Amino acid sequence: MSAFTDLDALDAAVSECRACPRLVAWREQVAVEKRAAFRDQTYWGRPVPGFGPADAAMLIVGLAPAAHGANRTGRMFTGDRSGDVLYAALHAVGLASQPTAVHPGDGLELYGVRITAPVHCAPPANKPTPGERDTCRTWLERELDLLAPTLRSVMVLGGFGWQALLPVLAGAGWEIPTPRPKFGHGVSVSLAPTAPGRAQLELFGCYHVSQQNTFTGRLTPAMLEQVLADTARAGGLSPTA
Repeated sequence: MSAFTDLDALDAAVSECRACPRLVAWREQVAVEKRAAFRDQTYWGRPVPGFGPADAAMLIVGLAPAAHGANRTGRMFTGDRSGDVLYAALHAVGLASQPTAVHPGDGLELYGVRITAPVHCAPPANKPTPGERDTCRTWLERELDLLAPTLRSVMVLGGFGWQALLPVLAGAGWEIPTPRPKFGHGVSVSLAPTAPGRAQLELFGCYHVSQQNTFTGRLTPAMLEQVLADTARAGGLSPTA
């Protein structure tokens, strides 16, 4: 069980983590060197905790913070083009108060949804190593433990998050079918609880909201909104699309 009694305490601890030397060095280097467009801003330059209510019924799992996005602003998917796509879709289906995410003080609220990642620090080339993923795993385990009383559905953005999440779910009290489900856009899997305090969990796959996917049309706003709406309904929420 988690040593943390609430998500605020967990988020505070996440933001102080220095367990992965390569990630610590990179996130801090980026925060000093900055991108020219943000040279007058103070970068967060630390691990980025999850974002959303503590009683969320639905969880969105990404990959890792973007160097000049969440690593700059300190909030998941905030301040970059991937986040622009994600929050516009969340707003379109009634899960966010506004379609934009600029900085933590912009008034954005999520309704019944929390966003997190299997790796909380920005990695070089946006590619965490397997060792870094495994080191960060304990934070995701604790987050799932705290969300368990209300959590009913999860949407995973991309294959990396899918592969990282499945063993965490198994250890956190849900049964992973055999053979292990493969990632795919629109794939859905029902996971039975194996521990007290858990309910059946509906797991959905969605292509990541990376520029590579959204600029090429591999992932369109309509495709994203559909999986968001399906995941929300499975979580007992009432999307508007």
